[in-house]
Amino acid sequence: MLVNNAGFAGPTGPLDASDPDTWARVIDVNLLGVYRVCRAVVPAMRAAGYGRIVNVASLAGKEGTPDASAYSAAKAGVIALTKSLGKELARSGVLVNAIAPAAIGTPLLRQMSDEHVRTMIGKSPLARLGTVEEAAALVLWLASSACTFSTGAVFDLSGGRATY
Repeated sequence: MLVNNAGFAGPTGPLDASDPDTWARVIDVNLLGVYRVCRAVVPAMRAAGYGRIVNVASLAGKEGTPDASAYSAAKAGVIALTKSLGKELARSGVLVNAIAPAAIGTPLLRQMSDEHVRTMIGKSPLARLGTVEEAAALVLWLASSACTFSTGAVFDLSGGRATY
């Protein structure tokens, strides 16, 4: 199994005020990192006829988050990569899925302003952050042999916030 859980939000702010090098680093860590690790691991999984890949995307990749353009773009790329690779490997025994969490109580939130975090919590019908344990439980199922009929799928973990 492979769980791609790289995360670097970078500073929040308007796109036109963003530093191009920081913007590129967010894309490199969050999207190109997933690509590189999948590219390294997929041949062994394909040869074994079995594997589970779980990519950690974000609700930001589905909705686009104001003042987080690089992070949103990178996580949208992770979602598209998951869908593409899931279909590509569907008959190989290797299943590829993603989770799209809203705000989860992790150190990643320290990279964002308090106002930005409060806004994310305020958008949740459950009015709270998700927990690491909740995310881990979903990842565990997707990475297990119990997951047999899902590939190229994106599972929301948003406290009711996701709209599609």
